[in-house]
Amino acid sequence: MQKDQLFTRRGALIAGAAAVGAAGTASLFAWGTGGGTPVRTGAPAAGAPAHRLPANSSAYRLQPLTGYGPQRRAAARIPVRSEPLLRITGRGRTMVLTFDDGPDPRYTPGILDTLAEYDVPAMFFVCGEMAAYHPELLARMADEGHTVGNHTWSHPLLTKLTRRQIRSEMTRTSEVIENAYGERPRWFRAPYGAWNRAAFQLGSELGMESLAWTVDTLDWTSPGTDTIVDRVENGAAPGVVVLSHDAGGDRTQSVRALRRYLPQLLDSGYHITVPQRQRA
Repeated sequence: MQKDQLFTRRGALIAGAAAVGAAGTASLFAWGTGGGTPVRTGAPAAGAPAHRLPANSSAYRLQPLTGYGPQRRAAARIPVRSEPLLRITGRGRTMVLTFDDGPDPRYTPGILDTLAEYDVPAMFFVCGEMAAYHPELLARMADEGHTVGNHTWSHPLLTKLTRRQIRSEMTRTSEVIENAYGERPRWFRAPYGAWNRAAFQLGSELGMESLAWTVDTLDWTSPGTDTIVDRVENGAAPGVVVLSHDAGGDRTQSVRALRRYLPQLLDSGYHITVPQRQRA
């Protein structure tokens, strides 16, 4: 894509998002003949805690507003699962890197810079309240070939919400993503890894497949850059999905760790990519 075309696309996305952004399979992985392996549901799995920031914060917890985006396209029908996918199967040493809770202008750009340096795509599961205020970061993700997934609006524990509340969390986030990224999300991840029947059903209705993870870096506990690097390298294996974070707290260690473990994974022969669902 020519640079002027890229800027034109990004400008169009940001302009469209600015107008409404702040307002507001048996699918299989297409890397081989296999599908995904499910993970048990029930008690919330490991993951970053909900964002808890001061009430006067200008970057977080701003009152969400509804928007008036483009007319919804009919979502592809996804079979209702009882458990999410947690890894991929395919040929070779393929891995997926995922980042939750953003976008955050303090940390997401650093992660995007590293991914761009090595020409590697990743998955970003964004929260609607964050995406609404930083649509330009979703536009950049679109321009650079990353996949954006739905991580709810405000990062709640879904098992404590009513079906109507879960629908609102998902729907509003999908609308913001479509406005800023350019298309509706096709992947969903429940905060804390806590899925329930309603989440699977509503995700299916909205055309989203549920993806969990294989390796949890636990970077949200700030264990140290070395520890995060070790967890990724020790957990690396064909089909692995790695969970990290680009928001929800101080993610300096996560940004630094990526700069260290990504080139090492590539040197070890791993192919870092994003999953592609097969269309019916």
